[in-house]
Amino acid sequence: MSVNQQAHTGPPYGQPQPGYQGYPQPAYGGQSLPGVPPSQYGAYNGPMPGYQQPGPPQGPLRAPPTSGAPPPASGASHPSGHLAYSQYEHGDVQNGIPASAAPMQRPPASQPFLPGSAPTPVSQTSTFQQYGSPPASVQQLSNHMAGMTIGSAAASAPPPAGLGYGPPTSVPPVSGSFSATGSGLYTPYSASQGPPPTSVSQGLPLAQPPFPGQTISTQRLPTQVPGFAPPPPSTGVGPSSYPPTTGAPRPPTMPGPPLPGQTVAGPPTSQPNHVSSPPPPSAMSGLHPGPPMSGLHGPPPPTHPPQPGYQMQQNGSFGQVRGPQPNYGGAYPGTPNYGSPPGPPPKRLDPDSIPSPIQVIEDDRSNRGSEPFVTGVRGQVPPLVTTNFLVKDQGNASPRYIRCTSYNIPCTSDMAKQSQVPLAAVIKPLAALPPEETLPYLVDHGESGPVRCNRCKAYMCPFMQFIEGGRRFQCCFCSCVTEVPPHYFQHLDHTGKRVDFYDRPELSLGSYEFLATVDYCKNNKFPSPPAFIFMIDVSYNAVKSGLVRLICEELKSLLDYLPREGNMEESAIRVGFVTYNKVLHFYNVKSSLAQPQMMVVSDVADMFVPLLDGFLVNVNESRTVITSLLDQIPEMFADTRETETVFAPVIQAGLEALKAAECAGKLFIFHTSLPIAEAPGKLKNRDDKKLVNTDKEKTLFQPQTSFYNNLAKDCVAQGCCVDLFLFPNQYLDVATLGVVTYQTGGSIYKYAYFQLETDQDRFLNDLRRDVQKEVGFDAVMRVRTSTGIRATDFFGAFYMSNTTDVEMAGLDCDKTITVEFKHDDKLSEDSGALLQCALLYTSCAGQRRLRIHNLSLNCCTQLADLYRNCETDTLINYLAKYAYRGVLSSPVKTVRDALINQCAQILACYRKNCASPSSAGQLILPECMKLLPVYLNCVLKSDVLQPGPEVTTDDRAYIRQLVTSMDVAETNVFFYPRLLPLTKADVDSDSLPAAIRNSEERLSKGDIYLLENGLNIFVWVGVSVQQGLIQNLFGVSSFSQISSALSTLPVLENPFSKKVRSIVDMLQGQRSRYMKLMIVKQEDKLEMLFRHFLVEDKSLSGGASYVDFLCHMHKEIRQLLS
Repeated sequence: MSVNQQAHTGPPYGQPQPGYQGYPQPAYGGQSLPGVPPSQYGAYNGPMPGYQQPGPPQGPLRAPPTSGAPPPASGASHPSGHLAYSQYEHGDVQNGIPASAAPMQRPPASQPFLPGSAPTPVSQTSTFQQYGSPPASVQQLSNHMAGMTIGSAAASAPPPAGLGYGPPTSVPPVSGSFSATGSGLYTPYSASQGPPPTSVSQGLPLAQPPFPGQTISTQRLPTQVPGFAPPPPSTGVGPSSYPPTTGAPRPPTMPGPPLPGQTVAGPPTSQPNHVSSPPPPSAMSGLHPGPPMSGLHGPPPPTHPPQPGYQMQQNGSFGQVRGPQPNYGGAYPGTPNYGSPPGPPPKRLDPDSIPSPIQVIEDDRSNRGSEPFVTGVRGQVPPLVTTNFLVKDQGNASPRYIRCTSYNIPCTSDMAKQSQVPLAAVIKPLAALPPEETLPYLVDHGESGPVRCNRCKAYMCPFMQFIEGGRRFQCCFCSCVTEVPPHYFQHLDHTGKRVDFYDRPELSLGSYEFLATVDYCKNNKFPSPPAFIFMIDVSYNAVKSGLVRLICEELKSLLDYLPREGNMEESAIRVGFVTYNKVLHFYNVKSSLAQPQMMVVSDVADMFVPLLDGFLVNVNESRTVITSLLDQIPEMFADTRETETVFAPVIQAGLEALKAAECAGKLFIFHTSLPIAEAPGKLKNRDDKKLVNTDKEKTLFQPQTSFYNNLAKDCVAQGCCVDLFLFPNQYLDVATLGVVTYQTGGSIYKYAYFQLETDQDRFLNDLRRDVQKEVGFDAVMRVRTSTGIRATDFFGAFYMSNTTDVEMAGLDCDKTITVEFKHDDKLSEDSGALLQCALLYTSCAGQRRLRIHNLSLNCCTQLADLYRNCETDTLINYLAKYAYRGVLSSPVKTVRDALINQCAQILACYRKNCASPSSAGQLILPECMKLLPVYLNCVLKSDVLQPGPEVTTDDRAYIRQLVTSMDVAETNVFFYPRLLPLTKADVDSDSLPAAIRNSEERLSKGDIYLLENGLNIFVWVGVSVQQGLIQNLFGVSSFSQISSALSTLPVLENPFSKKVRSIVDMLQGQRSRYMKLMIVKQEDKLEMLFRHFLVEDKSLSGGASYVDFLCHMHKEIRQLLS
């Protein structure tokens, strides 16, 4: 059953109870709260007008939090309605990354949960244990559980729901086991070598429906599911070692259950261009989301009298059976309890007791941020991507270049199949390094070129073994013995190492470059320096919007900043210019001319370049002619009435120009509309929202013609990379236009509804960075592995003409290639496994080079060792790419189900083989994978896999292409955005305020928050923010005067304004694209869009909340184990 499927037969779980004793319930059904002006979107947290609201749910509500004092320690009795917190401290919550997708087989969505398969919601406060303290004893726990009786209508935790998940509350301490029965006790860790697994207990769905009056059994969820582990902290550290965020007070959760009717408001209005926004979470601070809105209709569940806190059912299933969740099939068929007198309600799983991304990130920062990461040891798991750390290369490539899903891989394919953990590496061959780290050394072996293995052609590296006094070496990849060339001979010391070991980068470092000889060049001749061709759409829309003038003005100065080799006076790159609408205009800007000359090619069916000499020129030599041209273009086309454009002939023209000049290069194409003019590659508008959620949905992601695939192949052969800047006002068919960009290794940028005043900064920053960044041309990458594994699958922006070589016309410092490995033989624990990534490319000065990255991994015969050395962030990066490629050939639902199934198998294998025996009522997650469920849920809720009604087809195609070449840090923040409380920032320090979890209930209406996901920055302003803060940040005197149209923060001379602007600048500097800034006022229509990114909450498009998804995963795991 897909988590996101829309079948819905009742209100979602987690809905508010009809009357909750002692809590007033205003705003149900849209009545306005006294004193609050009616708004287009209904009360804040109130139902959306215009959305059908299911009747009040009858499921359990979250118990009201106790007073500010911490709840009683475990073992104390809990008055109903009070969650017990564990006796361990609660860490503050912090942010992490979302998860992604992979294939799995699961039961059809429509199938009802049978008794025995009912989701057990998580209903307790489980807490994570910090490293040191051992959990309370099992006996204690069992007694505690056995003593809790559950009434007939009691449920244990809200079952996962597709649409109707309630948002989690605040999160407690980091890792550890979740205890069952809302008791906040920890269950003991099992099987532990390595950090203890996190276990959530008994609020996950357990089998059989409870019977009235039955006591809770001491069953716990399976401890560690084989193959499942919680996601690792976001960067690669094993156990999560993020420090708790210090000092950031956890925002108060609101007392009490959500009021009925507090629902999520309607669909977001405008989508930020860049982002595929996750559906808005549903409820705001601390309130449970009310009935979900969009599109869920179903009979209202029977109402029961209100029930104070929730208690657990004997089997952990929920009592008051609620209607089936929209995206998980129905609960048990004949829901018991309808009509029986309601018993005490079950407790709901406390969001603070489930693994917190923020906590994991903070722990890793405090544990691993201070020491440099030294790469000399095989199979070390690096710090998380969210941790700032220095790398010292001592023989293995830096994690900035290569990150793996696991640093200890199974020795046999059977073991790998059993765990279902994909073995993959995310490789970023030209990654930029921080200034404190040394760039790879360039080694020149002269005419003879790099020393390589005779058989497998692997390049000399630190793992090669010299024998016979240094006269021969044995290859570490294929074991073949090769003669050392006489010029390379050196004696060995008493340990068998060459005496020049430390003088040669290729013997002592993990990453280095070789100067390539002529044998490594096309046609056996050294390449010419590359060229940049700027191709500007001058149709009516581009001219009228001011875009053409803006581009021409910017290029005048930008051409001084073309990339160049470190010590060169000026760039070797030549430039050329083309404008186009239905025809193409080429410009001769030869330095000897007084004025540029235009040549028009109107026969677009047979494209050729009308001039050879004077089209591609050196900027400094032709500066006056180029400046004159850039001044004239906007004037020449100022009165154009031509609205139609061509597209494929533009790429063909650039390709022909590079062919004629016999060089590689890059086309920068600025394009505004669907190319409907009569020409090769002409497209039609085929956008059809009705295909969403059907078997034909995949066609929306596929190109509408094969013409562009063939064109891409020609571009790759020439080394012609295409970067595309799109400015659409309507459907443009990104899925088709992006094909050439994608297959040539280029980048796409999209500015929907481009307006000068709001989008100019973003576009110009993107353009500047795109033109200036380090890029290699005519690149070919091959990944070699030691015997036993081989590279079998590749993901990213490239072209492959055979099964081993990844070809890219261009490869820049932001692009990654993800490689999956499979066993083809046994590995040994002694020798481990090796990877060598070799990239052959032409530098921006026209120099042919080889960049080599080597990495050694451990191999294991015990599953526990695999689960102890996984990196969840990398795993999610791989799963997202796998799923995003899957939508090209399979229905989205199939892809989602496969992802859930694979992750359930990963965790079930862990539970079965690595966790100590414990009852099935307990969910046990491996320490380094404890964030897998929350991140996976974020991937499942992303716009590609579960779009809301406002997400366009182009947005989905754009995001799909973007994510496919993202690195681990980018997917981390894209799927689980960073949420910072700006009002808690220390204006006197350089540090960021501690992040908080992505849930509406963490927001306080008296504060200002910043949320970033790599494509957008939202500044959310609560309705009750102090007037002084508003004045300091926005320069206006009241909340109502803040303009939502701002795209930059005003520059004001006060410490708070400076601090917030410096935070925004710092975040912009960390990302590869300039993020769109949006101001979101609480209760404003833009808030729908903002809520899309509160990924721990339910989403409007039917995505589960984190709590509910965790329950759902628990149920899936239990089904696999039974």
